[in-house]
Amino acid sequence: MELDEYFSTGPPWERPVFDTVMAHLATLGPVHVEPVSVGIFVKTSATFIQLRPMAKWVALWFPLTRTLDSSRITRKPVRSGQRVWHTVRLAEPADVDEQLREWLGEAYADFG
Repeated sequence: MELDEYFSTGPPWERPVFDTVMAHLATLGPVHVEPVSVGIFVKTSATFIQLRPMAKWVALWFPLTRTLDSSRITRKPVRSGQRVWHTVRLAEPADVDEQLREWLGEAYADFG
């Protein structure tokens, strides 16, 4: 599935959030974007982050080698091997703030 096809049926807040996340990821290094029926997977050698549309926001899933203690984490972190997957709600592009950009940079450095 192509990106334009994917976004043609999505909620209006999804594309601006995606574009903001991708603009930051472009500063970190190369990634591959894979739109699928449940959302968008962004990959390096493996799935690096997931963006999944919800009722009023986009759920951003990202892995770290540690567990974050932050009120921004909206689901219980899930351990999978060396990774701990965290989820953050992004309702608008402004939610991709400096703190989140740091976490994404850490995730990219650990797994990119």
